[in-house]
Amino acid sequence: MLVLTRKLGESIAIDDHIKIVVVQIKGKQVRLGIKAPKETKIHREEVYKAIQDQNTEASMADLSSISDLADELKK
Repeated sequence: MLVLTRKLGESIAIDDHIKIVVVQIKGKQVRLGIKAPKETKIHREEVYKAIQDQNTEASMADLSSISDLADELKK
């Protein structure tokens, strides 16, 4: 893991398309601004983990469940 020290208003560049800026420092919290292309998916880690868990669960669904769902959607 690369660890960098930044002050308020300073930034970090990732590749040519992503820039992370320290917007605010308040107590133990740091507010970051992220400039990235719209197609770049950016999530807080806990949200990203929840999405991955849901995707894993969905990939394990059996075919009868998917068929039942398709029938319900046709109604």
